[in-house]
Amino acid sequence: MGDAAVAGAGPAPRRQYRWYDKLLGLVGVIFLFEMGVFLLVFPWASEWDLNYFSRLPFWVRDVWISHYFRGAISGLGIVDIYISFVEVFRLRRFSA
Repeated sequence: MGDAAVAGAGPAPRRQYRWYDKLLGLVGVIFLFEMGVFLLVFPWASEWDLNYFSRLPFWVRDVWISHYFRGAISGLGIVDIYISFVEVFRLRRFSA
């Protein structure tokens, strides 16, 4: 008898999104994209070597200037850009 009452209730009402939900989603997408571009490009710029970490002991400096480490940071940038594109498609939920 309980199953019949639940089945007859109908679909659950859709959530109504407000303007601040849309704005927060848009700001998040823009932030993720900009951070991703920064992490993708900055490790290969000449300014990468001019910071606090380049003045640490030799083993830290060797890791810091390693092309593998720079590639890993750039990989995080690519992941950020990918997540921002996924979120752009998820923002379509606000249109309905």
